[in-house]
Amino acid sequence: MLQEIERKFLINGDFKKDAYGSVRITQGYISSVPQRVVRVRVKGEKGYITIKGAADETGVSRFEWEKEISLQDAQSLLQLAEPGTIDKTRYLIKNTDGKHTWEVDEFHGNNEGLVMAEIELESENEHFDKPNWLGKEVTGDKRYYNSYLSKQPYKSWTN
Repeated sequence: MLQEIERKFLINGDFKKDAYGSVRITQGYISSVPQRVVRVRVKGEKGYITIKGAADETGVSRFEWEKEISLQDAQSLLQLAEPGTIDKTRYLIKNTDGKHTWEVDEFHGNNEGLVMAEIELESENEHFDKPNWLGKEVTGDKRYYNSYLSKQPYKSWTN
């Protein structure tokens, strides 16, 4: 089974000095029900379609299948997406353990002001180093799922 295991954190400092690359991402959702999320993404000059299942009780693991598609197909599918496109810049940062890469998303548009880091792991209990710019862990908090942010943007939150 294809399994995504990741942890999410808010950012508490300057991470950009550690980044070795970045890419602009636009994504929309064909389906955003919690049991099956179907996402279409334009990442730089490439297109992707992703299907994600419901998260486990901890929010750390869930089914994920992703396939690269043509940029033209991704742009066409975005036209069919539910209202609420996600726009963000993703920064890539090697973790000090040399084994993991942090993906730090700086959101734009209606989610401006939100900056979040993710790290993908091989197991739920795998140890990883935490950089000093890492803030509060939000793994499992559904408000920080991109599919939620597409419907309830960060700028609309009251707290």
